[in-house]
Amino acid sequence: QVQLVESGGGLVQAGGSLRLSCVASGIFVSFNDMGWYRQTPGKERELVATIARGDRVNYGDSVKGRFTISRDNARNTVYLQMNSLNPEDTAVYYCTAKQRYWGQGTQVTVSS
Repeated sequence: QVQLVESGGGLVQAGGSLRLSCVASGIFVSFNDMGWYRQTPGKERELVATIARGDRVNYGDSVKGRFTISRDNARNTVYLQMNSLNPEDTAVYYCTAKQRYWGQGTQVTVSS
């Protein structure tokens, strides 16, 4: 059974930073395409960042240069380092494996 458990969300002021973590079980992050998406009420889920099996990374246009996705294979964990946060980054952030398995989400709120 695949489980993805996100943590690290919270309330931060504009310009601040947060690091999200996604601990995986039942699946190896090193062998699979992993990613982060986000969603706000009334909007579709939006790509934030992905990291492919060969470590190729991809970012949504709105986060390029500010967010960094990485993984720790020994901990079977994927991270999302978020810097220079702004209120438009406020959303529920979801971790995904192969866009087939999804975590429960973690809320990020950026105050102005």
